Amino acid sequence: MTTAGSPVAVVTGASSGIGAATARALAAAGHHVVLTARRKDRIEALAAELAGAGHQATALALDVTDRAAVDAFAASLDRCDVLVNNAGGALGADPVASADPEDWRRMYEVNVIGTLHLTQALLPALTASGDGTVVVLSSTAGLATYEGGGGYVAAKHGAHVLAETLRLEIVGSPVRVVEIAPGMVRTEEFATTRFRGDTEKAAAVYAGVAAPLTAEDVADTICWAVTRPSHVNIDLLVVRPRAQASNTKVHRESR
Repeated sequence: MTTAGSPVAVVTGASSGIGAATARALAAAGHHVVLTARRKDRIEALAAELAGAGHQATALALDVTDRAAVDAFAASLDRCDVLVNNAGGALGADPVASADPEDWRRMYEVNVIGTLHLTQALLPALTASGDGTVVVLSSTAGLATYEGGGGYVAAKHGAHVLAETLRLEIVGSPVRVVEIAPGMVRTEEFATTRFRGDTEKAAAVYAGVAAPLTAEDVADTICWAVTRPSHVNIDLLVVRPRAQASNTKVHRESR
């Protein structure tokens, strides 16, 4: 893939939710966005939408857990200025005593190893840009625990530590490491995927909450952090809806 002029922003998990919203925000801010996800049809439709609006966008299908595919993807880019590690997600809400280890493994592979793969593969290009930015989309789950969230919490703690450690290790290089940790965000797929298609359980997560965050709210936060002056690094930004004070303290209006 050849790009010219505009800074290039790679967004993983761009087929829906926060990833798609972030791609739209960064494209509007003047980036050539490279959309990656496993669902090729989704990212191609988004790339066409962005092109129709006069923006630059390229769709490249990618499974972030496949290291060979990630390396080939990185080699196909002639530059990279921004990497948004958004691919991730939760599976199940079972207690530690009865959780399926395979769910934990899958969450760790995507949320942590996937982030590691992309960051390692693109760090040389980000450094060569002279003004690179790595964004790790973690979660408030990466900062505090809650019952029924052990596997997801463990994975997001891993993502949080990855970002924190990378920042220490590359200080002095022309690359910023930004971590965005959202709280309750209502998107079309997150809770439904977590509860394996059970829409009633998914809806219950947000029941009575007047205004959970939207994908666009988080995308706006990511875009703001990315577009700060080069010497400004947003190390960690926690963003929650006003109704949420912590992972376990949420105001719900009576029905």
